[in-house]
Amino acid sequence: MDKIFVVTLHRDMAGLYIHIPFCASRCVYCGFFSTTRLDQRQAYVEALGREMRLRDCNCDGKMRIETVYLGGGTPSQLSAEQLRQIFLYINNVYDVSPRAEITIECNPDDITVPFVATLSQLPVNRVSMGAQTFNDERLRFLHRRHRAEQVGEAVKRLRSVGIANISIDLMYGFPGETMLEWNADIDAALALGVEHLSAYALSYEEGTPLYTMLQQGRVEELDEELQRAMYYTLKDRLEAAGYEHYELSNFARPGCRSRHNSSYWNHTPYIGLGAGAHSFDGRHRQWNVADIGQYVEAIGEDRVPADGEVIDDVTRYNETVMTALRTIDGIRLDMLSPSERAHCLTQAKKFLDCGWLCLPDDNTLRLTRDGLFVSDTIMSDLMLFNFLKWSSKK
Repeated sequence: MDKIFVVTLHRDMAGLYIHIPFCASRCVYCGFFSTTRLDQRQAYVEALGREMRLRDCNCDGKMRIETVYLGGGTPSQLSAEQLRQIFLYINNVYDVSPRAEITIECNPDDITVPFVATLSQLPVNRVSMGAQTFNDERLRFLHRRHRAEQVGEAVKRLRSVGIANISIDLMYGFPGETMLEWNADIDAALALGVEHLSAYALSYEEGTPLYTMLQQGRVEELDEELQRAMYYTLKDRLEAAGYEHYELSNFARPGCRSRHNSSYWNHTPYIGLGAGAHSFDGRHRQWNVADIGQYVEAIGEDRVPADGEVIDDVTRYNETVMTALRTIDGIRLDMLSPSERAHCLTQAKKFLDCGWLCLPDDNTLRLTRDGLFVSDTIMSDLMLFNFLKWSSKK
């Protein structure tokens, strides 16, 4: 711990991620680092500003920021003054592009008239909202705080203050869910007319209340074939409505891809601030301690409580497979070394033969429609688990 500044900050860091770990309550499926200790918010916000200044001291010039993302947790649980404070810190430390995409994650019930009035005074131009489902019974099952009708109300309020880029999250694969119910959720999502939509199968992560319910036999996972049918139904319906399926779980109207999240998939450098946040400069990765008390204490002592690693050839290649293959753009083979490319194509052959992968221009390896739902299997087979040993035999 405290391997400070493993990531080398430089002027062209494109993305800024700020982790806001506070939630009014915890959802049963959530495996992210978060807390319901709302009394810690002010000390944490002040520590964020101090971390910005500490990290900036090691930069070779004022960093140019192209995207800002406040994620969590629930950033909309911060007060108006705390949000203003964060953006004041950002403007004092970074050179934020006038064309920057600036996103905040919100819960629908937090998007009140006073909240959107606050947003109208901030540089936020994109809102990502966790709708999850438009079925109130399932919202209660998830321990979500909002009601289905509040999602539409939130969209209208955001539009009223000029937010022209709205994303919502959906979930599918609930225990006992039918295709009819899933289509009803898609209908409701399309009726909102939002610019971006992310959709994820309900997952049972170890350590979550939902995982415990599964282990105790209180819930059953939905049949995999039905989940597959739900995924392709979503894809077909959103594409028919004019959305681009640009990443495994993400759909956007033309020109509305998430620029910030795309930087992760494209290996663009970014800096992460706050407890549990990660940073990446192309050669190194750094992660802050995932503990608010330790984080605030260390920052107060002018220390960034972080650990990190050097990205070696094996890790870089494997991460390229995991991220690039998720996107519609695929893996550019000319970005790989000759031995990496040879390995990738050798491992890909069986998937090309069965139609799960395609190579449309001899340089770009992409998932086909049939390969989308089995992408984890494909990625695993394409990875190099011992590249140095493998390459020494060539």
